[in-house]
Amino acid sequence: MLRADENERSGDERTGGWALAMISYDEKPWIQEIGTTAPDRPPLPHTSPTVMRDREYKRHGTLTLMAGIDLLTGHVHALVKERHRSREFIEFLKLLDVAYPADTAIEVILDNHSAHVSRETTTWLAAQPIGRFTFTFTPTHGSWLNLIEGFFSKLARSMLRHIRVTSKHELRERLMAFISDINREPVVHTWRYKIDDAA
Repeated sequence: MLRADENERSGDERTGGWALAMISYDEKPWIQEIGTTAPDRPPLPHTSPTVMRDREYKRHGTLTLMAGIDLLTGHVHALVKERHRSREFIEFLKLLDVAYPADTAIEVILDNHSAHVSRETTTWLAAQPIGRFTFTFTPTHGSWLNLIEGFFSKLARSMLRHIRVTSKHELRERLMAFISDINREPVVHTWRYKIDDAA
């Protein structure tokens, strides 16, 4: 794992000349699977310009979206799980391991959630080739600096807003369809915040 002073080094020095993938990663937990109790009614002219929905709903449970954006290509890697423990986080790391050639150093920008620094996670990382995975942790209370948070905000405001599903399976399928749609034409995100604006 990288220490703060190692972050100052150039990419070539950090990766030993390997190709580099930089992944902005986090989890969006507790995505509610809410279903309707009655069918939606169509809009009515001069009465309701939008679909009418009963205020009553039923809960089917929650899911967690684990996602990372490749900051160099815009591609989104994602898993949808019921929980986000160390074993699910390691499953996500394995997904990254398969996605990139063996000579690519994968740098993951993430917060210091317990699953990211657990014994199970560090044991798995220790078994990987030296230089394959490095972590850069966001400052405490500064996870909003991670670019993936903007992606989760877009997801919440567009796809998840007022969503109704019949099961966890349907919600999982719709989340992954959203990710697939994003990946058809990935956008490389850029950070536009100026440090002078923080003062």
